[in-house]
Amino acid sequence: MNALKRLRSNKDVQFALDYLRHNRLAALGLLIVTIDVFLAIFAPWIVPYDPYAAGVGERLEPPNGRHWFGTDRVGMDIFSRVIYAPRIDLTIGVVATTVSVLVGAPLGVFSGYYRGLLSESIARISDVVQCFPVFIVAMTIVFVTGQTIENVIITLAVLNTPIFVRLLRSKTYALRERKFIEAARCVGNSDLQLLIRHLLPNSLGLVLIQFSVNVGWAILMASGLSFIGAGVRIPTPEWGAMISVGAPDLITGQWWPSFFPGLAVGITVLGLALVGSAMEVVLDPTRR
Repeated sequence: MNALKRLRSNKDVQFALDYLRHNRLAALGLLIVTIDVFLAIFAPWIVPYDPYAAGVGERLEPPNGRHWFGTDRVGMDIFSRVIYAPRIDLTIGVVATTVSVLVGAPLGVFSGYYRGLLSESIARISDVVQCFPVFIVAMTIVFVTGQTIENVIITLAVLNTPIFVRLLRSKTYALRERKFIEAARCVGNSDLQLLIRHLLPNSLGLVLIQFSVNVGWAILMASGLSFIGAGVRIPTPEWGAMISVGAPDLITGQWWPSFFPGLAVGITVLGLALVGSAMEVVLDPTRR
């Protein structure tokens, strides 16, 4: 049995590698995400300038040999801030989505497996949360609780959780009547064992696909909140806050303070979407 599992695992890895070799978009997405993770870890050691330091005599310099992306209205180096920002944006996206998975996935499996008032209440609460305009709710919560990175993460985690509740609930509905669940029940597995050993593991592929997409969504939401002044505080190097600072300068022709962080957001979200699309194929045996 262990040899069979290893063989299957080796075949899965080989299929994934072959898919990356033949699908340039999937490889591009993985490359983008890898670069973002690398920058999030090593940015403090590779930035040419302090991302928090202002240069009074270097305000709104266009891209040049010293400042590759130019400087903003207070003289901060945009290139340094753009490559430092994944430490903030990626952390917000990954942590918020991870918390929503840890809360939403078990609730979704529980509400999908059991029938009754409690399971229906979980589903209805998720529906109610998703009924409201997400951005307005996020903006309100952050304004009330305070503009800190921790509160942004908590807010996005709360708004992300119903997505995983509904996703896992529908998946569990489809799985709970399958023959292998009936067989596991017949050999003496308790409900808790069925949930932990069979239903939840068989839903992890779907969770991983949605995880990648939701990290991109969380980054967009965090950037949007920062852009309107309801997210990460200036002068923290965060893409949305940088776009907000540079937006007024577009009127006078200084496009670079907002263009480069906006481009970074777009590329990052694209990369995460491409990775999610690739995982959908790699984790689906019917597509092989």
